[in-house]
Amino acid sequence: MAEIGQRVLVLGAYGFIGTEVVGALQAVGVNVTGFGRSTQQAARVLPGVSFMQGDLLQMRRPGDWAPYLRDVDAVVNCAGLLQDSTAGELETVHHMAVAALGQACAERSIPVVQVSAAGAGPEAGTEFMRSKGRGDAALRASGVAVWILRPGLVIGQGAYGGTRLLRMLAAVPLVQPIALANAPVQCIGMADLAAAVTAALQETLPQGTYDLVEDQPHSLEDVVAETRNWLGFAPSKLVLQVPACLLPPVAACADALGRLGWRSPLRSTAIAEIRSGVCGNPAPYRAAVGQGVAPLQAIYQSLQSGREQRLDARMALLMPIAVAVLSTFWLASGLIGFWQLEAAAKVLTAAGWSGLIAKFSVLFWSLADIVLGLAILWRPWAARACLGMAAVSLIYLGAASAVTPQIWADPMGPLVKVLPGLMLALITHQLLEER
Repeated sequence: MAEIGQRVLVLGAYGFIGTEVVGALQAVGVNVTGFGRSTQQAARVLPGVSFMQGDLLQMRRPGDWAPYLRDVDAVVNCAGLLQDSTAGELETVHHMAVAALGQACAERSIPVVQVSAAGAGPEAGTEFMRSKGRGDAALRASGVAVWILRPGLVIGQGAYGGTRLLRMLAAVPLVQPIALANAPVQCIGMADLAAAVTAALQETLPQGTYDLVEDQPHSLEDVVAETRNWLGFAPSKLVLQVPACLLPPVAACADALGRLGWRSPLRSTAIAEIRSGVCGNPAPYRAAVGQGVAPLQAIYQSLQSGREQRLDARMALLMPIAVAVLSTFWLASGLIGFWQLEAAAKVLTAAGWSGLIAKFSVLFWSLADIVLGLAILWRPWAARACLGMAAVSLIYLGAASAVTPQIWADPMGPLVKVLPGLMLALITHQLLEER
């Protein structure tokens, strides 16, 4: 049992759920150590929290866990993936690594709290849920003391994944676009989820499997409307029902972006889960603790909402548009440079440059534009690409001012128009901050 002062290892500690679990455990005096892939992100999200770097994709055998379980009294697994970026990731992270963890913890009598998902099991409709279910089953079979908590749609003060999608939809002005409007959804507040983890570690919750969901389901349309109301946006003038036939191409585009590192909440797995409904049975948990979790309206009443949350929702909605605009602008700029090579070179030869050097300069900077336009589409490079765009824009302005200052007076304002693009690149750099 994890008591005050004892040490708990939290997997996925700087994630959406993990961050809240770490805070809740620290609040009751538990000594928490985080586990995850990025020490940099952990230091930024969880300053002052002890952290061990590790990758679940590499934790396939019980022995792989040995260095991480020294002096550990309990493990909480908050890690997970929505769908594969490369083949086998879900199976490894949700099943193989969890099975190895269960065996390693059973050998050391270390209890495990597994944060799974409502609906996880072998007959589920998505590999996300099936792999989660296999991991849950492996923990039960290992003989380790285990609590399997299966939350519905998790709503917290922060926004990530499904919660962020709700806020993005709610931020659309005037109209309310919605697909699968009647899909049933049962929610849980982050505070109730963290409390369930704490109760398991303190053994006030009996070992077992529990769906952490509110008593009554809502339609997805009602959940979005409640989110819009909580954020303080004006009610929509019109509900725009998005035809279900549009969802497969949207999901295909989101999946393609996923291969470029973008974790869109509209990927095929997320849409499939919404289509099948986010539901569970609240009765076992209510019977175990004597009360259910807070319903949707009470969840939102417990959370702060103001200008910060409205701005975040609007910026989340605008970020993909900003990235698309920047990519299109820089790719077009580079391609036009190649297409209009002679005309562009004449501007430089008129300033006294040799024809060869003028053409080389146009080709070089056109290629730079294309590289930046492509680089921003690759998520790991996107923020740096924005800074590169800003730097190149400043170079253009400085060089043009020195070599062809008369362009500032051009009626079409080509240099003046660089300034909005420069500012958009800097703003998008900040929008790309995930947590």
